[in-house]
This record gives sequence, C-alpha cells and structure tokens, in this order.
Amino acid sequence: MALIDTMKYTILLFSLLFSIPSIAQTAPSLDEVKGAQVGDTVKNFSLSDQNGQTFTLTEALKDGPVVLVFYRGQWCPYCNKHMSHLQDSLPLIGAKGARVIALSPENPAYLEKMEIKTGAKFSLLYDSSYQIAKRMDVLFDPGEQLVKKYDRISGKPLTEVHGTDNTLLPVPATFIIDQDGVIVWRHFDTNYKERSGIDAILQHLP
Repeated sequence: MALIDTMKYTILLFSLLFSIPSIAQTAPSLDEVKGAQVGDTVKNFSLSDQNGQTFTLTEALKDGPVVLVFYRGQWCPYCNKHMSHLQDSLPLIGAKGARVIALSPENPAYLEKMEIKTGAKFSLLYDSSYQIAKRMDVLFDPGEQLVKKYDRISGKPLTEVHGTDNTLLPVPATFIIDQDGVIVWRHFDTNYKERSGIDAILQHLP
C-alpha cells in the first residue's frame, strides 16, 4: 500500500512540474503584444538603477510626470542612439518638470555599460524577471533564431545578460505617465527601428 501511495505521489509531482508553464512558454509573439493604452493607470513599482539606488514610481511622480522608456539592451545600436538622444534632450524634458527613466531586462553590470556608451544621466532600471515589461504588455518571445542572432551581437548569451533562464525582450516603447499615474501618451511600434521622437515627447508632456 505504501508503495502504491509513493507511486501516486511521484506521478502527481511530475504532473505538476510539467504543467507549470515558464514565462517563455507563456510569452506572446511580437504580433500579439499591444502595449498599455492611453488612459490606463500604471501601478506603483520599485526597481534598482545602474547605481544600485531604488527608483519608486509613486515617489518620482510627486515631482512631476515620468517618461518611461523600454529598450532592448546596450548591445542594440538603435537603443544606444535613442538613449543618446534622450540624454541630449534631458534639459528640455526637465524644463517641463518631467523625468526620464529607461527600463531593460539587462542586469546592473550591463546598465553601467549603457550609461558609459550613451552618457545617460537618467535612471536606467533593471526590469528583473521582466515584471514591468509584462505588466505593460510590451514583453514578447523573439524566438530561437533571433535569440541566436542577438547572442552574437551582444557577445554574451542573453540569459547571462538578463540574469535569467529566459530570453524575452520588450518592444522599445515609450509611455508618458502623469502625476496621477495615468498614461497620457505612448509610442508603441513593433518595428524596433522606430523610436519615440523628442519633439513628440515634449509636445505631449502635461
């Protein structure tokens, strides 16, 4: 009887293990992500930046709107160019009372590399376990072939760069969040070459 119970327990355990999907298995394809919408309220979150400091959304919103930008990584030349443009325009954005933050799935060591490459003086945040990208509906599974390509470009496996077993990526979207935590403007394009322009950001800051 004890042997039968043990076998039943073992079968049940294996069933549970194989029935629990990983993030990668449940991540949508690029065509399926839609991005958070204008009018949506962004829930508070706290993430670590490139300096080991904690950024908390609700605290930042006390001082003014937040321009939230997702980027793929410091290995991406389009991301580097976009971050450099944001840095160059930081005084103009700051003059509107707003703050820029940029999120990526890269761990802090690679956030520092992005800072060095682009001169970014705004917060670069580690979206560990893709928690905010998933919440904002910008997270997708690029597929095995693209991951191999990005591994070559990066020079390191994305699993190492991300500090996770998964190789998911965010659509490089931009959201303007007002002081009530509501999205008032967004730039969302699944073509990674298309990024939010500074003029559009400035125009839509409340």
